[in-house]
Amino acid sequence: MNKSNIIGTIVGTVAAAIIGLLIQNYFNKPVSFDQAMMQVASKLNRSYPIMIDSETRLDNAIALPNNKFQYNYTLVNYTIDEIDIQQLRDNIEPGIINNVRTNPDLKTFREQAVSMVYAYKDKNSEHLLKIEVSSDQYN
Repeated sequence: MNKSNIIGTIVGTVAAAIIGLLIQNYFNKPVSFDQAMMQVASKLNRSYPIMIDSETRLDNAIALPNNKFQYNYTLVNYTIDEIDIQQLRDNIEPGIINNVRTNPDLKTFREQAVSMVYAYKDKNSEHLLKIEVSSDQYN
């Protein structure tokens, strides 16, 4: 399975979980969107970590305060000393922004003006970079 298929599957799972929680909310006691995001993260984390490609592992997802949803990744073959962080950012940020902007499975997140955060660390768990896509970048 290629990287875009895996990402599509993950995003589809997120969307399905959010829709399920919103339907559940309709029939049961109200659940805030923050609570729904926490439940989605919890459900997603049951299937993580997962290798996205030979270099990248998706470790977990977290619902953060202030309407943010974060994915945490590890570049499993590299240390911070082996990576040009600015070049890494330049290579992956446009694709991340485009995915958040155009992926139909993220429609609920866009409608709720969720900031999507993508955090990367090296194989030794050293922080590399964080890319945040806010609603003004995808609206």
